Amino acid sequence: MACIGSTRFCARAEKLCQFGHFAQFRRKVSTACVKFRQVVEQPTSPLLQHCQKQSCSRSHRFGVARAMSSMQTQQPGSLPDYQVDPYQLLDDDLKLIYQDIRQELASNTTLEELRTIASYYFSGQGKALRPMVSILMARAINYHKERNDLLPSQRQVAMIAEMIHSASLVHDDVIDQSDFRRGKPSINALWSQKKVAMAGDFIIGVTGMMIARCRNDSVTLTLSQVLTDLVQGEFMQLGSKETENERFAHYLTKTYRKTASLIANSLKAVAMLADSDEHVTEVAFQYGRNIGLAFQLVDDLLDFVSSSDTMGKPTAADLKLGLATAPVLFACERYPELNSMIMRRFQEPGDVEKAFELVHKSQGLEQTRFLAKKHCVEAARFANTLAESPYQKGLLVVSDLVLNRMK
Repeated sequence: MACIGSTRFCARAEKLCQFGHFAQFRRKVSTACVKFRQVVEQPTSPLLQHCQKQSCSRSHRFGVARAMSSMQTQQPGSLPDYQVDPYQLLDDDLKLIYQDIRQELASNTTLEELRTIASYYFSGQGKALRPMVSILMARAINYHKERNDLLPSQRQVAMIAEMIHSASLVHDDVIDQSDFRRGKPSINALWSQKKVAMAGDFIIGVTGMMIARCRNDSVTLTLSQVLTDLVQGEFMQLGSKETENERFAHYLTKTYRKTASLIANSLKAVAMLADSDEHVTEVAFQYGRNIGLAFQLVDDLLDFVSSSDTMGKPTAADLKLGLATAPVLFACERYPELNSMIMRRFQEPGDVEKAFELVHKSQGLEQTRFLAKKHCVEAARFANTLAESPYQKGLLVVSDLVLNRMK
C-alpha cells in the first residue's frame, strides 16, 4: 500500500513550523518520519470498532484512556498516567463559570430575547475545555512562581475564552446551517439567522469589555489576535489548494487559526497576568498551541468514527460541508481519486459516501491519531518545564484526555 513518505511528511512538518511562533520550536522531524512510516505500515488499528462500542463520561474517562492506550503500536513518545482529574481539581474555580458568563451577558442588555439567544450555548452542557485548561495553566504558573491564589483577571480570561469559542459556534451554525449542536437543536434552528448572527456579535462585544477590564495592553493585543485568527481561519476554510503539499499546510494553518489560536493565546494571557517572564509565557503558548491542534485533529477523526448520539451533532458533517480534514488528506495517499472529490468539495452525488468509505479503507484515521499524539506529547514536554504541582500534573493529564476523548 501507499503511505506518506518521509520526505512529504517532513515537508509538511516544516510548513507547520514556519507558521508564526512555530519556527523557534522546530524539532528534528527526520526521526519522527521514520517512526511515522513504521506506524502507518502496521495492520489496521481497531480504533474504529473500539470507538463505536464505547461512550465516555467524565467519571470514567481515565478507564477509557487506559483502554485506548493499549491499541497503540509505535507512537511518538509516551503520555503520563497520573491519577489526577483536572475537572475535580478545579471544581471550585469552574462550578459557577457558566452562571457568571450568563450574568455578564445579562448585565449588558435589557433585551430579553437577545439575552436568551446569547446565553443559549452557556447552559453548562459543553466540555468547558477552554476555561478548564486556562485556569489549570494559570494555577500551574502561579504555583511555579510560588503563589497559591488565582487572580480574578485570570479567571476572567477563562470566561472570555469560552465566550469567544461559543460566539464562533453561533456564527458557524449560521454559516453551516446546522440543525444540532451539543445534543440539542442548534441556535440556528430556533431563531432567525439575522438575530443569531447579531447575538454572536453581542457575545464578542461583551468579551471586548471584559478584556478591557484586565487593564493590560499585552493581554488585550494577545486576545484580540484570537479574533483576527478566527476570521482568517474561517475564510481559509472556504477555499482549497490544488497541490497535495499545499493542501495539508493550508489545513494545518487553518486549524491553528480556527481552534488552536484561542487556546494558545488564552494560556499566554493568563501567563502574562501572572507577570511571567518570556520563557514561561512561551511555554504556556506552545502548550496551548499543541493541545489545540491535537484537539481539532481528534475532532476530525471522531467525525468519521463516532455516532451522532455520542457527538451531539451529525457525523460525516465535514464531508457534507465540503471540507477535507486530516483523515481525508491522509487517505489521498492511498486513494488519489479523492483529490478530484476534494476540489469539487464532495458536491457530486455519492461523493460523501465514497470518500467516507475510502477513509476507512485507508490508514487515514490511524495517521490522524498519530499526528494528534505527536502534538499531545509535545504539549506534555512543555508542561514538564513548570514546577511540579497537582496543576502541572493536571496539564499532563489534559494531553491524555484530549487524545482519548470520545466526543
